Amino acid sequence: MDREILAQGPRSGLAVKIDNLNDSIARSFIGKWFRLDGCGHPLQREGSKFTTELRAGLVTFASMAYIISVNASILSDTGANCECPSADCTNDATYMICKQEVRRDYVTATSAMSLISTFAMGVLANLPLGLAPGLGVNAYLAYSVVGFNGQGGLTTFGRAFAAVFLEGWLFFLLSVFGLRQMIGRLLPRSLALATGCGIGAYLALIGMGPNGIGAVGGSYSDLLALGGCPAQYKDENGFCESHVLQDPRVWAGIFGGGIFTALLLMYRVRGALLWPILLVSVASWPRSSGITEFPHTPTGDDSWQFFKQVATWHSFEHLGPSNIDWSAYNSGKVWLALITFLYTDALDTTGTLFAMSRQAGLFDDRSADFEGSSVAFLVDAVCIAIGSLMNLSPCTAFIESASGITEGGRTGLTAVTISFFFFLSLFFAPIFASLPSWATGATLIVVGSFMMRNAQYISWSYPGDSIPAFLTIIAMPYTFSIAYGLIAGIIAWMVLHLLPKLFHAVSFGVIPMPPGWDTDKEPYDVFLGVEDRSIRSLPKLILPPWMQRLLRGKKRFWEMDDDEMWSYIEGRSLTARRAQAIEEQREIQKQSTRTQRKGSDLETQDEEGASHSHGSGDEDLKLGGEAEASSAFRTTTRLSKRDAPAHDIIELGDRREQ
Repeated sequence: MDREILAQGPRSGLAVKIDNLNDSIARSFIGKWFRLDGCGHPLQREGSKFTTELRAGLVTFASMAYIISVNASILSDTGANCECPSADCTNDATYMICKQEVRRDYVTATSAMSLISTFAMGVLANLPLGLAPGLGVNAYLAYSVVGFNGQGGLTTFGRAFAAVFLEGWLFFLLSVFGLRQMIGRLLPRSLALATGCGIGAYLALIGMGPNGIGAVGGSYSDLLALGGCPAQYKDENGFCESHVLQDPRVWAGIFGGGIFTALLLMYRVRGALLWPILLVSVASWPRSSGITEFPHTPTGDDSWQFFKQVATWHSFEHLGPSNIDWSAYNSGKVWLALITFLYTDALDTTGTLFAMSRQAGLFDDRSADFEGSSVAFLVDAVCIAIGSLMNLSPCTAFIESASGITEGGRTGLTAVTISFFFFLSLFFAPIFASLPSWATGATLIVVGSFMMRNAQYISWSYPGDSIPAFLTIIAMPYTFSIAYGLIAGIIAWMVLHLLPKLFHAVSFGVIPMPPGWDTDKEPYDVFLGVEDRSIRSLPKLILPPWMQRLLRGKKRFWEMDDDEMWSYIEGRSLTARRAQAIEEQREIQKQSTRTQRKGSDLETQDEEGASHSHGSGDEDLKLGGEAEASSAFRTTTRLSKRDAPAHDIIELGDRREQ
């Protein structure tokens, strides 16, 4: 026994020191502010430790650091305030050098804004989230609102960021009065899910195109065609005349960026999106390489001189408030872009915040809200307005925050750690500005695949939900516009849901409602998901908690009272038990499916000598069993999204225990 203790002595000693450090910080001002486990606050975050929060922050930064180069690549395609004297800007050396400088500015701006927004979210809202300019909306701004090289878009560069600035303050007002959460509830669930999927397809198209790995390009006969030809085989419009997919940079992006990323994700490697970008970039930095980022051209020479500085402070040269055209609000196209920004950001940020808070164990099913929601939405709104002054697209919470939460992050200390690494990235602008598009393009495709996951929750069995959702998804990449995709889906949804009601009313019930109207159709209710009957009224649902306290006459309206705290603790506990019950149901379903497969395999082995037709029958039975199991799983998942009977049983059990 003594030998075992001695053998474990150094390790145990280190563990004791770490525990003592965590305990002392938990009892300090820092621990009480961030509500670390052991601080004594009723709403302390169970399992949150100082060292765990630091590790979670590092993991999250490694997962989302790619946004520095990806966002810079996308937004610099607008050309910012660079002037192009001719229609063929791509072949203008002076203009392309200016665009390189804009890209460097955007590297610094992206790091700075990510630092500010993430730090504010951690300190003020106490949430373990990383914020940065969002993917999807930045592509919409760059290619639809402004246009590539500032041509062919809805409006000009300066007017676009006037719209973003106004969006931030509109969101601030909506958040103050609790209306921002309502925006997410107004859009039908099927369309809300389809919006994320459509943005994912939109990102994937960008990642495959000339501003990504370059595997897809334009065509005179078709909308799209294979690209990836060397520069000497492109015509004046950039279309490949021959030798498609023979550019080595395309294959570097496919194998080094795409397949390698997928393998790392399969093995659940931390920072799986970052390491392939670095690998392809390092391979592209030597000027003698066949995939070099620095060819012997005026643009390549300028980029090479900046890259050799490695670590330096790069200030803004082409970005800033002076670029904003404050007369933009007289243009109808600016308002169209503004409306799209509002809806897209409301859905994106609201969905991400709710999902991340649920994963962190901070969500309350009874009120359909989470701790610190009002402050979180206010921080996001202010950061959108500040970011617009840097000519950045709207900030949003990143889904990569899930990696840090999985690592144990539960408090704003995780966000503070993330912001520290963004601070360090400010001094390495030459490195981040030299990550080529074929290194980051595959990342856009992979992130697009992440966003397509929500398609499984769309009600595909009811055409009134599935057709509008499908139109939303395909219209976004096909029209190269998030706005047009939403418009197509909303119009289709309204027609397919209002006309049956009209037919039924006009015919005095002779024409029945469509089959599945009451069983398969997604319910549409502004109060959907709010289980606490005491707040299922419009004033209580809309007004944020602080305003309700103010109306009740409480002087310290920014603080929770004891009843609110215990109600929130009970709701959070109920949510955790429900999630555990759903997970147990899924595990039981998996075990059932594995048992069915194993039984079918044994039957197949026993009947190897039987006729081919009999074997086919067994296979059909096997597939039928799997399909039935899959259908049962989908049904269970679908019920869990509503007021499922299983949830009521759990709730009754909870009351019986009390």
